[in-house]
Amino acid sequence: MMTPAQKRTLFANTARAMGDAKMHIKERHIANCAKADPDYGKGVADAIAKDLPNPVAADFDRLGAGASMRVTMRLIRAYELRFFCNQTTRVVIMEIDKSNTAVVFLDPQNDVLSEKGANWAAVGASVTENKTVENMERIFIAARDNGYSVFISPHYFYPTDSAWKFNGPLEADEFRTHTFARSDPLSLTGFENSGADWLDRFKPYIEDGKTIVVSPHKVFGPQTNDLVLRLRKRSMSRIILGGMLANMCVESHLRELLEQGFEVVVVKDAVAGPRHPEWGDGYRAALVNYRFLAHAVLATDDVIAAMR
Repeated sequence: MMTPAQKRTLFANTARAMGDAKMHIKERHIANCAKADPDYGKGVADAIAKDLPNPVAADFDRLGAGASMRVTMRLIRAYELRFFCNQTTRVVIMEIDKSNTAVVFLDPQNDVLSEKGANWAAVGASVTENKTVENMERIFIAARDNGYSVFISPHYFYPTDSAWKFNGPLEADEFRTHTFARSDPLSLTGFENSGADWLDRFKPYIEDGKTIVVSPHKVFGPQTNDLVLRLRKRSMSRIILGGMLANMCVESHLRELLEQGFEVVVVKDAVAGPRHPEWGDGYRAALVNYRFLAHAVLATDDVIAAMR
């Protein structure tokens, strides 16, 4: 028979061995421990809960060791889903809450998300593999159902923009293919179902009377539009970021929002990037920088769970 001290050591070692494993793996392992011995499963769950940072660990301390395993697991799950945490230091770095967290989607438009869009040849493979459209729609739905503010930062070019005297390589290609082209800033003539229009399946969410469509960004980042002002006016300080293109507008928005003092999580499968035979894979390049820059880089499943 093990002494109480030996049991505590066993519980702590088992919990520590699971490290940064996903929540469903931890739950499965705890369940297996409980099958071997109910006290073993409960002890491991308690050990995980005690190791969590505030405020979840504080909740566990208030309940004490008498909490059932179901209650303990609920606390652990609340931490794993609601708080984005540095997995090395276990310090909470971002909390999702509808009072100060906004969804920001970039360029949810036909030219970069539709098979008929001007850029499908370059982005289609990435959009399809990531299920970008499906995942963006899932986040639209989660935001609607849970009361989160949604901001759209679109990309438009007007006829007068063709008089620009110099452009980068992607800008030049956008003008060549008439990407995001509109007839006039104050007219919607020819806009419906054009490359600049919203993807059809997104229209019920964007045109719901609640979603905030900010002025267009003209190059890649929000320095040229009023996104930051709109976010500030609604007291938003944390951002769930997704859309197109991963290595251009998304990364540029990420960098500027960080410079402006926002906390940002990038949804890695709600973005996609172009592939070019010489320039490389834009999505893979973006992922590298997201990991260096963003407060968290998460899958849609994890973000939706955190928004509940």
